[in-house]
Amino acid sequence: MPTEQTACILCSRNCGLRVETEGMRIKGIRGDDAHPVSKGYLCQKAGRLAHYQEHADLLEHPLRRTPDGSFVRVTWDEALADIAQRLIALRERHGGRAFAFYGGGGQGNHLGGAYSRQLLKAMKSRFVYSALAQEKTGDFWVNGRLFGDQRCHLTEDVEHADFVLFAGTNPFQAHGIPNARDTLRELKKDPARTMVVIDPRKTETARLADVHLQPRPGTDAFLLAAMLAIIVRDGLHHREFLSRRCTGFPALEEALRSIPIEAFVRRADVPLADVERVARGFAQARAACVRVDLGLQQSLHSTLNSYLEKLLFLVTGHFGKRGGNNFHSFLLPILGHTDERNTRHPRTAHHGMYPIAGLYPPNILPDEIQHEGEDRLRAMFVDSANPVLTGANTAAYERAFSKLELLVVVDVAMTETARLAHYVLPAATQFEKWECTGFNLEFPDNAFHVRHPLFPPRAETLPEAEIYTRLLESMGELPRTFPVLKRIAEVEPAATHPFGFLAAFAAQLAAKPRLRPYAASIAYRTLGPVLRTARANPERVPPAATAPLLGLTLDLANRERAAVQRAGHRGNRLTLGASLFRAILDRPEGVLVTRHTFDDAWSFLRHADGRIHLDIPEMLAALRALRDEPEAVPPLVLLAGERRSYNANQIFRDPAWRKTDLEGAMRMHPDDARALGLVQGSRAICTSDTGELAVTIELDEALRPGMVTLPHGYGMRYRGGEPAGPQLNRLTASEHCDPLARTPYHKHVPVKVRAA
Repeated sequence: MPTEQTACILCSRNCGLRVETEGMRIKGIRGDDAHPVSKGYLCQKAGRLAHYQEHADLLEHPLRRTPDGSFVRVTWDEALADIAQRLIALRERHGGRAFAFYGGGGQGNHLGGAYSRQLLKAMKSRFVYSALAQEKTGDFWVNGRLFGDQRCHLTEDVEHADFVLFAGTNPFQAHGIPNARDTLRELKKDPARTMVVIDPRKTETARLADVHLQPRPGTDAFLLAAMLAIIVRDGLHHREFLSRRCTGFPALEEALRSIPIEAFVRRADVPLADVERVARGFAQARAACVRVDLGLQQSLHSTLNSYLEKLLFLVTGHFGKRGGNNFHSFLLPILGHTDERNTRHPRTAHHGMYPIAGLYPPNILPDEIQHEGEDRLRAMFVDSANPVLTGANTAAYERAFSKLELLVVVDVAMTETARLAHYVLPAATQFEKWECTGFNLEFPDNAFHVRHPLFPPRAETLPEAEIYTRLLESMGELPRTFPVLKRIAEVEPAATHPFGFLAAFAAQLAAKPRLRPYAASIAYRTLGPVLRTARANPERVPPAATAPLLGLTLDLANRERAAVQRAGHRGNRLTLGASLFRAILDRPEGVLVTRHTFDDAWSFLRHADGRIHLDIPEMLAALRALRDEPEAVPPLVLLAGERRSYNANQIFRDPAWRKTDLEGAMRMHPDDARALGLVQGSRAICTSDTGELAVTIELDEALRPGMVTLPHGYGMRYRGGEPAGPQLNRLTASEHCDPLARTPYHKHVPVKVRAA
């Protein structure tokens, strides 16, 4: 059987794979030793990807919903012509504020984003909602204040740290760090290194840790603040680093010295001696780093949590060094910079919410649609996303989406969101088209991986590049041909150094400025058809959709020339970017794109003074407010969205992919179960202020009493049947969220449980 190189599409690591294929089927999967980052690593979830490529809910034809709610097959021309006409009419009647876009790239499905974002330009809208804004925008906001730009994103050098602090994350299941399970085992067996886990559950990662702090859910801010206060109290802050690299420490120091350490630790309900040991050990380590995830970022005080966890490595000087936390380069941009203090960034009609990193929070979306004003949202595209199940308050999404004048879903499968759409447009799967991920987040070495298609597209499915380009043509935004550009692209030899094309391309956009927002589709229609790879197969899909990457490689080579050259790419000021583009296309295993030195870390800062600004008034005010926050402990707290062995994102629809935990059981401490008259396997009803769910009880002594957990990735109706497992967002509330970033408090949902 032929073996192809590709990558996993289940989490942000996107590990390299070698896949055995037979016809249109995946027959075997193993790790790819040639991948520049994962180097052969593979987890059990990636080994089940055949269930993504082959299942009964895959779409094959464009569909239109009829008045009775059923769907009929239509042609692409029929669908796009009607959608285009309705979009134009909406724009002319109500303007760009009436249109929004949701998604634009699942895990590893990011190349299509270059094309889908063009539709926003055509609709004169800036309203982009995404899962990233349901998880990480508080973190991005803090980065903007600390470092001068919300795109100043951080990574952690876990592999080379002497002291690693994991907070609100379980990389054994969630990954998020290179080759997670191998890396954790290396940490565990090295007596010279220390691993600390902060998590209310004794997770698989916590079982490997040297110290496990098991705080009461929702008290992370109190615990982190106490650790910082101990560091400052004991004089363990890095004075030289703070003086040379930072501003604003005196105001921060004053706030930290006023923290009642014992009271805050008592609030978190962990041993004070352990907290002091961890704080001192982290500060005194040769190299220490912090890795966090949604356990902090979707819990109470989520934006403050993001500030405090960064202060741990900034106050102690564990930044910009081997084994510490660091910035990283970007090739494919996935974030913007939209500081809300700049009034040019539009706010939403109902909530007056601002974008962070160019994204609006899904928590507010149902209200923006149901807003009674003339400036309400009336039409949406949803691309590679299923917000009806993944957004907080499923019932609110169902009500809101039913009121849209036009809902178009672009996806590979008939999702719960697609069932509410007016049109469903079938995309090729991630193994049937050229694709890549923007989650290349490593330092000092950073890699990029363009995945070659394993199979041709099924039936009438199309890649996103073709879908959005055809739609823009149907709307009259784009000419259907660019004969001069196309001819120039054809005559330049293999587009190795397409300088003639680039000059003509720039001249075309200069002469017709209205075409500038559609540069990706123009490159796709002109340069794209002539692109080939060193391993070209005439039976496969040509790499036309990758054409916009040329502009990004030219930009990266211009910004980070020395780092690109250190990564092994050759060329001068004019040719380096084109050489990088060629290497990316020709290497199906992925390629290093930058190799930085640790001194380069400071070149990423964007404050004019070149310093880190520690004094963030909003965060210092939130820190001071902790002292007066009343302590309210619900009977039970649900941590919604637990990572387990057999749950993933929404791309696995067939429940047969799971070997265990078929029902997505609710985990509960035996003491809580006993008090409620429940035993292993009991059927129960979980109720919140928003709704209720039937659940199956699984006893778990790894939990603190007073908390329960449910996994994400369940609740899909496969082949139109009943939901397979819990639709957990029937329990979550839109308004239960961080006041600054509107991040939902999924990790702290007050609930009640009773026997069914």
